[in-house]
Amino acid sequence: MKQIVLGRVGEITLKGLNRPRFEKALRQNIRRALKDIPALEVKMEKGRFYVEHEGDQQEVIERLRRVFGVVSLSPVYRVPPQLEAIREKALLIMQECVREGKKVFKVQARRAKKDFPHGSLELNHLVGAHILRNIPGLKVDVHNPEVTIHVEVRENAYVYGQIIPGPGGLPTGTAGKAMLLLSGGIDSPVAGYLIIKRGVVVEGVHFYSFPFTGEKSLEKVIDLARILATYQGKFKLHVIHFTEIQKAIFEHCPEEYFTIIMRRMMMRIANRLCTLNGGKALVTGESLGQVASQTMESIMATEEVAEFPVYRPLIGMDKMEIIALAEKIGTYKTSILPYEDCCTVFVPRHPKTRPRLEKVHAAEKDLPVEPLLTEALTDSETLFIMPEGVQKRFPLLSRQEEEGEEGEEE
Repeated sequence: MKQIVLGRVGEITLKGLNRPRFEKALRQNIRRALKDIPALEVKMEKGRFYVEHEGDQQEVIERLRRVFGVVSLSPVYRVPPQLEAIREKALLIMQECVREGKKVFKVQARRAKKDFPHGSLELNHLVGAHILRNIPGLKVDVHNPEVTIHVEVRENAYVYGQIIPGPGGLPTGTAGKAMLLLSGGIDSPVAGYLIIKRGVVVEGVHFYSFPFTGEKSLEKVIDLARILATYQGKFKLHVIHFTEIQKAIFEHCPEEYFTIIMRRMMMRIANRLCTLNGGKALVTGESLGQVASQTMESIMATEEVAEFPVYRPLIGMDKMEIIALAEKIGTYKTSILPYEDCCTVFVPRHPKTRPRLEKVHAAEKDLPVEPLLTEALTDSETLFIMPEGVQKRFPLLSRQEEEGEEGEEE
């Protein structure tokens, strides 16, 4: 027997003539998230959608809660637009709520089908009275109910008692592509989540300093990418072998500028990858003033080498706000695993916190920038990551296409 989930959308309804494109992307993303659910059907209506399936209802709802563009969800009963059928399903929902100890309710009906013989207010009374007659000890409170029984009468009638919040935002794939500088820390995965939420497809760039950082540190970043893939559907992670660059910085540059110059090299590599992969922006997890490399002067020195806009969604957030969001999206426990990343290698004792650009230029003048960039890109690799794990990996500059890529719906 088919079960039904009603979903609601938000910003998509404001898109005017562009709305069909957003709705199409949302439908594709829903189908991708539920690709292994049996007997799946997805139907779009203005401001809402219906998912019909023969799978586990709770599993379907949990997956839909990670699909951006979805504002809220309700498991619903669909019945003919007839009073008795509506009453019986409303009664069934209230009986389930009573078993959970809830006894204060109201009915909220909406009649969109104008030839239905009962108006919305009358339907509230007719359904509520039926529930009160059949379940003793209940109370109606229209201002502070423990349960709201919703009734919507359209071509069919829909009856439900839950509204479960979704993630909101815009459907992934509707706002271009960006490169996320993804470390193993708390901040950058949260920044990636917030950009994905705005409809952007994010690819990760991770800087790996083996043997100074071990395999566990890379596994940690892959796990973070896998969590982000549960929101995006899939995730491309570019793993940059960064050791030789860090050794060269250590050899050719003043110690107090190590961190700034390292971040400038990261930005240069991210630029190249953005160009190679059709990106339009870079994304970082920087928060103003959080560490020495995130002062205004340090950020300006880093951004000087950026050829694309740099988005910093966490720039005005404090650490506790970022941690709370990391816990909410499921990245926090992975981020705090005690495996170091490349930023812990060759840390200066007294880093420059307010560097002047002319001093930065002088500090890196002996660094063979272009040969280092070429070598790093040649020696690195790309991983395609799905929610269940790594799908495949190959050299970063390979022109192979992603296996299993889903084409657009017709």
